[in-house]
Amino acid sequence: MAVGLLWILDAANNTAMEPYRAFIADKLPEKQRAFGFLTQSFFTGLGITLANLSLGFFKNIISGSTKTSDGQSGIPYWVFGSFFVGAICSIVSVVWSVTTTPEIPPTEAELTELRSRKKGLFEPIKEIFAAIKHMPGIMWKLALVYLFQWYAMFCYWQFVSLSIAKSVFHTTPDGNKELYEQAVVWAGKVNGFYNIVTFCSAFGLVWLAQKFSAKYVHIGCLLMAGVALLIFPHLTDRNLLFAPMVGFGIAWASMMGVPYIMVIGSIPKERYGVYMGIINMMIVIPMILQTISFGFIYKKFLGDNPLNAITFAGVLLLIAAAATIRIKKDTITDDVIVPAGAGH
Repeated sequence: MAVGLLWILDAANNTAMEPYRAFIADKLPEKQRAFGFLTQSFFTGLGITLANLSLGFFKNIISGSTKTSDGQSGIPYWVFGSFFVGAICSIVSVVWSVTTTPEIPPTEAELTELRSRKKGLFEPIKEIFAAIKHMPGIMWKLALVYLFQWYAMFCYWQFVSLSIAKSVFHTTPDGNKELYEQAVVWAGKVNGFYNIVTFCSAFGLVWLAQKFSAKYVHIGCLLMAGVALLIFPHLTDRNLLFAPMVGFGIAWASMMGVPYIMVIGSIPKERYGVYMGIINMMIVIPMILQTISFGFIYKKFLGDNPLNAITFAGVLLLIAAAATIRIKKDTITDDVIVPAGAGH
């Protein structure tokens, strides 16, 4: 039941938030798109930071805990409260966007084309497969980058608490409970810190992307993230854990915005929505693969050691940086996507 509800929550969040990518591309002129996508990164980092800070706030103002039928401690009331506030924020933010930012109305020609399309339950699925079949080359290259990038990020999120517990507090979940709880607290602080870096650095990436190109900005950011995770498991002082997270936080800002800048100029305008959805699939599929495969890798090749898991994630991020080098911007001419350097 818990896993099923988590899947529903994840699917609902993606359904609610992912259309904003296409919305930005549709509403903003080309010169402002970098600013638009990285503004999203700014508010993503700010929102996650506020969420992390709010947990302590809820814990202090909402007292008491529930009890299960056999008298055991259940979910504390402050956890319920945080979920309720999260739901309200999600609904209000979507309603605010819908009511204050009108979409660009379609032209008569576009309406005629939309009405002429076949209608049916499976038509959207057919459209997705057709879009994948004719996907621009730049998106296939981005898919390779995302495979390593998001596989690595899922490894980090799963093992950061275990890594800190082992490297700093010299314990495990089965060892000293008090020390392990401290490790979890410090993992929350580290994650909160890199999200602070994210919203502080997002607008700086706009300037860098305009000056040096989005591709090279993303390469540099992935290199910083990879090096950060190679250093992270070797730190034994809890206060030093924040140092590599500066580069990691900057990279997180890039991951949330810069790849969209790289590909948006190669996507036909009428397919912004479906291709932004496919990019979201490129995020989800590596996470599913990680869930299925990493248990075997962790036991057979990484020695059941969380420090090795974080190092492994760092190596994957460096590979993602190398894969980004292959990306070259495509151009759209008369609805035909032409790879950079190719003849017309």
